[in-house]
Amino acid sequence: MSTTEQEAPSEGRIRLMLLGVMLAMLLSMLDNTIVGTAMPTIVRDVGGLDHLSWVVTAYILATAVSTPVWGKLGDLRGRKNVFLTAIVVFLIGSAASGAAQTMGQLIAFRTVQGLGAGGLAVGAFAVIADLVPPRERGRYQGMTSMVMALGTIGGPLLGGVVTGHLGWRWAFYINLPLGVIALIWSQVMLRLPAVKKSATIDWPGILILGATISTTVLAATWAGVRYAWTSPQILGLAIAALLGLAAFIWSQRRAVEPVLPLRIFGTRNLPLVAVLIAVVGGVMFGCSLYLPLFQQTVQHASATDSGLLLLPMMAPIVLVSQFPGRIMTRTGRYKIFPILGSILLAAGSFLLATMDTSTPRVMTALFMALIGGGLGCMMQMTTAIAQNSVEMRDIGAATAAVTLFRTLGGSIAVAVFGALFTRSLQNADGAHSGPAYLHAVANGTQHIFFLAGALCLVALAAALLVKEVPLRGKPTSPQPAKEPVTTS
Repeated sequence: MSTTEQEAPSEGRIRLMLLGVMLAMLLSMLDNTIVGTAMPTIVRDVGGLDHLSWVVTAYILATAVSTPVWGKLGDLRGRKNVFLTAIVVFLIGSAASGAAQTMGQLIAFRTVQGLGAGGLAVGAFAVIADLVPPRERGRYQGMTSMVMALGTIGGPLLGGVVTGHLGWRWAFYINLPLGVIALIWSQVMLRLPAVKKSATIDWPGILILGATISTTVLAATWAGVRYAWTSPQILGLAIAALLGLAAFIWSQRRAVEPVLPLRIFGTRNLPLVAVLIAVVGGVMFGCSLYLPLFQQTVQHASATDSGLLLLPMMAPIVLVSQFPGRIMTRTGRYKIFPILGSILLAAGSFLLATMDTSTPRVMTALFMALIGGGLGCMMQMTTAIAQNSVEMRDIGAATAAVTLFRTLGGSIAVAVFGALFTRSLQNADGAHSGPAYLHAVANGTQHIFFLAGALCLVALAAALLVKEVPLRGKPTSPQPAKEPVTTS
């Protein structure tokens, strides 16, 4: 039985259906951060230190490239079957990664795992869009916010525990029982409208988009780390990315069923949401990477403690996210939340940029709480705004675009942050301890969060320009979302 306007499921039924979806989404978000903690152990076991970065890069790259494809397939072939397929691909990649005997095998299997992860992330949000109209979506926002917070920030802590007690292979094997539960639960519980369109898959667009995303992510990953920013390699990748973007736009204008329809960018809101979510991704990844490093090095926290010390940021994400969704459901108004979120992110980032070797942990925790509050206002609201700005036939494509920009924003921001941090460490004259080194780490952290604060001001400008499009009342509404004169 399909979900229709006449047979709309109850709130309790929807929450039951979403449990399996949330579990699958958690797996995709946890995996990369868990594996990062296991890296030293992996190298000791299988070797391949010179290719270590590719274990992470291959996963991120495959996720980014596959995200728009999964989103479009869901629009064309039905959300449920595509989502279940993504779970299966992710589980195959997880099992193979855990059994890898060489670094080359691990990189190859991580690519398969990343392909599945791209479908889990976009599929989860698109399934919610199919089940719940935008006006009611805030009721379920806490579930997705909690999953995103746990996946992004709780991963390193869980990774340390799993690797320390069970071995690095269980950083992958832990996905198997949880993934099977998510697969069976979603198969049995999910009730979605059957969709199957006889449309040609845009393979040229998929290939061009994949190449463009790959060159962008590789340039962001290697710049300032493997190659200098002005090196021929990085400049070549940047030029290739720009040419790929031009070719992709050209191909999408001519495709019968484009993989990422340009019409979704025809409204003002989606490009603005792209800016917002890219900044959110950059700040989120920057905090999860560099705050633990600052806490371990400058504030002398242990590796386990640094994971726990991220709780002041994780808890506000979960708590604050409850209120925007409920207010959006009750009033239909939402523009204030990306504005407030940008302000909180900017304030938290600029305050983190003031930290030095004498900053106590309690002050760091207070600054992090502002970041968490800002993320709680924005992480899910940006997806809701994007989905409400397009027609129902483009929900998957719009959701994929948001997920893609979050990944790209995080990748590019981390690359720039890494270059700033490395430059600061060069002032320590090769020392790895002592006052000079501690000052260099603190100085690098200051530069990172000052830049993050500046990016948050750009996000604030974008949030102020968002048009408050009336929220659709039913997910099956035949009327497309149009932008009226702004009422804000």
